Amino acid sequence: MMNNIEIAKGVYSVGAVDWTMRDFHGYGTPRGITYNAYLIVDEKICLIDTVKAPFASELLERISQIVDPAKIDYIVCNHTEPDHASALPIIMEKTPQAKVVLTSQGKDSIVKHYNKEYDFQVVKEGDSLDLGAKQLKFITMPMLHWPDSMATYLTGEEILFSNDAFGQHISTTKRFDDENEIHDVMQEAAKYYANILMPYSRLVGTALTKAETVKIKMIAPSHGVIWRSHIEDILKKYEQWGSGYHDDTVVIIYDTMWGATEDMARRILEGVAASGAKGKLHRLKTSAMSDIINDVLEAGGVILGSSTQHNTVLATMGGFLTYIEGLKPVNKIGAAFSAHGWAGGALKAMEESLKRAGIAIENPGLAVKWLASKEEQDACFQFGLEFAKKMQANKK
Repeated sequence: MMNNIEIAKGVYSVGAVDWTMRDFHGYGTPRGITYNAYLIVDEKICLIDTVKAPFASELLERISQIVDPAKIDYIVCNHTEPDHASALPIIMEKTPQAKVVLTSQGKDSIVKHYNKEYDFQVVKEGDSLDLGAKQLKFITMPMLHWPDSMATYLTGEEILFSNDAFGQHISTTKRFDDENEIHDVMQEAAKYYANILMPYSRLVGTALTKAETVKIKMIAPSHGVIWRSHIEDILKKYEQWGSGYHDDTVVIIYDTMWGATEDMARRILEGVAASGAKGKLHRLKTSAMSDIINDVLEAGGVILGSSTQHNTVLATMGGFLTYIEGLKPVNKIGAAFSAHGWAGGALKAMEESLKRAGIAIENPGLAVKWLASKEEQDACFQFGLEFAKKMQANKK
């Protein structure tokens, strides 16, 4: 018997927990993943989202303990990425009368992914669907984080099925925020936002405004736990992250070949600390990029350091530059430093990448040939000190 949980009257959590998943398209998931799906039993029966294809049988077993899957009238696809929708073709074989409810972009995506034409019901902003005693209302959220993304609101029970918004990658047998260590949940929510939603921060305010038009007793995302006791907390965090809020943290991210760049990094960190700011130090060879970006989310400053190899950055730094350019952190300042041998190149590459990421360059870059002398070590300390003071002046 599967452990179905009734989260509200006639509303069940029927998704799956992937306890062993440790990588989600490059995003480290040490606490695993959930693929949440929800079944609403009213005069009409509705399934909100499906799961990743390998868990389709588990989803069907959970549903079957509540209703015959063949009686499902609607399947809402809030977002068609495979972690939410790749089980859809399998589920549709067992739900012959079900309409697939989604946005127009979602329809195009499903047809292209699975080469299937289902009985689609395309919805747009403000549309509703009558289930009997309750209604579903649809809130489009394009680019949070795909063009097809939307949220679905259930009247009566006042549940917002938010799909990827407000999600976390965390495996647990307890389905609600207040049943888990809230520090862990909030930490994973921040990491999720930083690595998935950060590029779309400027759109978050619009999405939150839409959410404010309905009364919310529960936020049921498609990853992680359901919010019922800390709704105001997570809404406030999204407001802060979307607006570019930052604290007095400087994150120093580096990699080194023979230790000269690492020596510079540690002395820069000491300068940051001397300003009264909080410093964090990550070596790319030993830190997961998704964890580094989690620290970058609320940091005011980002300092990058790399040895020069082949007239450019080390390969580890090259991968990170690609990652941070795509994420485009909001309201941060940056700088770069490098140690090199007979020729430089890394410093310029890092500064250009920071600019492409939308991070303002405040300090002239700092380069050292071979190893830092005593005077150059002092210059590294001063570099960190001056940067941290500029970051503190930029606090929002």
